[in-house]
Amino acid sequence: MRSKQSLGFTLIELLVSLAILSVLGLMTVPVVEVMAQRTKEQDLRRALRDIRDAIDAYKRATEDGSVEWRTGTSGYPPSLDILVSGAPSRADPKGRKVYFLRRLPPDPLGDKRDLEASATWGKRSFDSEATAPREGDDVYDVYSLSDKTGLNGVPYRLW
Repeated sequence: MRSKQSLGFTLIELLVSLAILSVLGLMTVPVVEVMAQRTKEQDLRRALRDIRDAIDAYKRATEDGSVEWRTGTSGYPPSLDILVSGAPSRADPKGRKVYFLRRLPPDPLGDKRDLEASATWGKRSFDSEATAPREGDDVYDVYSLSDKTGLNGVPYRLW
């Protein structure tokens, strides 16, 4: 028979329970960090796909003659901002513009949140090599300026 004073938990039982709870809590921290990084990577993939699709749509529009472009140029947009601000349509007699993006997404992995969205991306011109991208007269491709590496082991710059 137990006396009334021994009803409850001992100090050792409480410490063991607390230790188990803290180990379980520490195990969830890496999972949460990986989930947060995976979310940013998904945002990066989506932003790159949207911008690249808009660049390709601009190029197709110049090739089929619906958007004006100068002879001797590549036909790619001169800047990322024209994808949002619009290019004058050759087919519309009222001179309306053709828009390729509603808004330019910023680089989700970029550290420069106070800059315009177009300044957060690295831009590759049509004349530059894929291994050494550089800016030029047009925007052929975009890439992240982040120096980090993705969960797949590939640097974000190469996505």
